[in-house]
Amino acid sequence: LLILGFLSTLAVIALIAVAVTQNKPLPKNIKYGIVLDAGSSHTNLYVYEWPAEKENDTGVVKQVEVCKVEGPGISGYSHATENAGPSLAQCLQKAKEVIPSMQHKETPVYLGATAGMRLLRLENESAADEVLSSVAKTLRLAPFNFQGARIITGQEEGAYGWITINYLLGSFKQVSGWKKLLHSLKSTSETSGALDLGGASTQITFVSKEVSSESPENQLYFRLYGKDYQVYTHSFLCYGKDQALQQKLARDLQAIDFYFQTVESSSLLDPCFHRGYQRTININDFFKNPCTSDKKKQLPFSQLYIEGEGDYQKCRENIQKLFDKTNCPYSSCSFNGIYLPPLQGDFGAFSAFYFVMNFLNLTSESSPVPLNKVTRTIESFCARPWQEVKTMYHDIKEKYLSEYCFSGAYILSLLENGYEFTDDNWQRIHFLGKIGSSDAGWTLGYMLNLTNMIPAEEPAVPPLSHGSYVGLMVLCSLVLVSVLLFAWLLFHKPKCLQKGVV
Repeated sequence: LLILGFLSTLAVIALIAVAVTQNKPLPKNIKYGIVLDAGSSHTNLYVYEWPAEKENDTGVVKQVEVCKVEGPGISGYSHATENAGPSLAQCLQKAKEVIPSMQHKETPVYLGATAGMRLLRLENESAADEVLSSVAKTLRLAPFNFQGARIITGQEEGAYGWITINYLLGSFKQVSGWKKLLHSLKSTSETSGALDLGGASTQITFVSKEVSSESPENQLYFRLYGKDYQVYTHSFLCYGKDQALQQKLARDLQAIDFYFQTVESSSLLDPCFHRGYQRTININDFFKNPCTSDKKKQLPFSQLYIEGEGDYQKCRENIQKLFDKTNCPYSSCSFNGIYLPPLQGDFGAFSAFYFVMNFLNLTSESSPVPLNKVTRTIESFCARPWQEVKTMYHDIKEKYLSEYCFSGAYILSLLENGYEFTDDNWQRIHFLGKIGSSDAGWTLGYMLNLTNMIPAEEPAVPPLSHGSYVGLMVLCSLVLVSVLLFAWLLFHKPKCLQKGVV
């Protein structure tokens, strides 16, 4: 009995030792990826990492570094294209420091250019090609695995933003084995829509529950982890916050005769800038932009002096003229005759949507801020004199600070008048800067797509993890040893237990 007990104890200790050894954390095997977001106003470099053994899992990719490239976006180098590539050097150096040197050669690097380069391509295709060539040359010289530099379409930008948002929120999280049964008993969680606002374009993307044959060019189909998604997406070029301001000013210039009656011919009162603010615009450069070239007008002066008026209501009236709601060839439209199905579910609003609202302290509350409070806050901010605003926010660049009034009013106009969000569904908009450790934006979705890290079909996964399997084996072994010991005692009683038995 003592010998059997001793052996059983040794067996249990051995099984536990195996379980502990098997579950001991292995050395990290991390992979890296780099994506450069070449926007209209600036370029950001993002470094992502993920465990190599989990490439087809979800929720494992995380952002470990973001570097803002100094200077303008690459489209700003149209007159000195050879400088576009070298401008990225400082951030590439940062990436080299973050990623272990042994993994530099295997780390893919992608550059996606957005609406700023789309506009440059419309304005000057050869300059756009030269900018991309300069950028590609610099990226090839870097020690990473260069995978291409190209201008992505507005539809791609919207789709990748939608993938990023839902990937980070866990909407695509796959289930397998016994968990599948539990998951089928729960209602399937909705995906979130994506609202993206840049300097030159804006995108709206969401899953439309109403299957419609209208405007098929705005419909995309994805199969992710064995589930089908029909996604509506549209990108409005020239409706990013910077180009929208240019469009508004161009409209104001078309009506310049009205201002001749009260203001000097070279001056314009603008309700979207603070009282006391002044800005000068070069007319010749102004109309070279593809977003304003169709509104070109011969003017007797070469410079326009803008003076702020700080009137939110007038500003909203001016901005609303940018959204043509007169003609809709479909069952429902957003603006400019573009099809828009009924809005569905929650929306994550990121990029400039977040930056502007965060500046105005409209993102800090735990629950979304009501629409009427948002409106009052922006109206109050626009009414403040420029000198007071400049003194209070002295650490913010004047160009950005001066445009927050317009940007706030424009965001409300776009969401309310353009996309027709109302008091009822406004609080379904969540202004997102980060989700976990990763920035909300299109870059993560872009990398996930190009590396095929979100499979169309659900990966085959054992019903139990390795740790669960080993644990069950230990438990079963303990039960087996106990049963054997009990059986032996039952049928082979030791002599010491038989004393006194008649």
